[in-house]
Amino acid sequence: MFSPYYAWARRGGNAEPLDHCALNVALYGPGSRWTMTERGRRSVHAERDALAIGPSSLRWDGAGLTIAIDEIAVPLPVRVRGRVRVMPSAPSGLALALDGRGRHRWWPLAPCARVEVALDRPRLRWSGGGYLDANAGDEPLEAAFSRWTWSRAALREGAAVLYDVALRDRAEAAAPIALRFDGRGGVQAFAPPPMAALPPTLWRMRREARSENAVGVERTLEDAPFYARSQLTAELLGERVTAMHESLSLDRFRSPWVQAMLPFRMPRRA
Repeated sequence: MFSPYYAWARRGGNAEPLDHCALNVALYGPGSRWTMTERGRRSVHAERDALAIGPSSLRWDGAGLTIAIDEIAVPLPVRVRGRVRVMPSAPSGLALALDGRGRHRWWPLAPCARVEVALDRPRLRWSGGGYLDANAGDEPLEAAFSRWTWSRAALREGAAVLYDVALRDRAEAAAPIALRFDGRGGVQAFAPPPMAALPPTLWRMRREARSENAVGVERTLEDAPFYARSQLTAELLGERVTAMHESLSLDRFRSPWVQAMLPFRMPRRA
């Protein structure tokens, strides 16, 4: 959805989504790497339970999702190869509209999951808690939203997910989403805590998060002109938590200067 090539194709009136597919892999810390190579439809093969994008693939076997990664990072062209296994503790059948007209939907597929990472290049092994969701829309994100904020935090039992969107059409209603998942398939809405401002990023990206008490940025993991991914400390449902957080500015994303920069992070192989 953040492909500059897809945006250019839409303006030309000849945009086929399957012609603009990529697997994004982001590794943080020592030896950090980033891959997001876009490929055309001849390199994309979709089945009921599997999706191949070039040499990488995703396959669902009924118990979990296996992601086979074989990509080249940018800007330093080093290989990222290995497997990630995502095993939901209790898959969620919840589907929610993010806008008032139902043009944009969100599925928290696996709010609580076990993740096992086994990479050969770089040599990396990790296992722990994780999360899997999906979004879909009938129009470009920037047509409906000016920005959004999302976060997910593990609780002692389950996880909490918060979602706030700013709609372009002020006549539409979009209430904040605050959900608690118990890890056994149960889900319950709770009153969203107050919103607190966070320090902006180096790109001066606006950041804010909901918390019942003091909230702070532990690490800024991704700092882009229109997007920031951060690790926060906050308080939710009476617990002190570590949360994964994202801020997205779609006003910035659709600006010509950002569109001109994106190919440096997202090369394309037709």
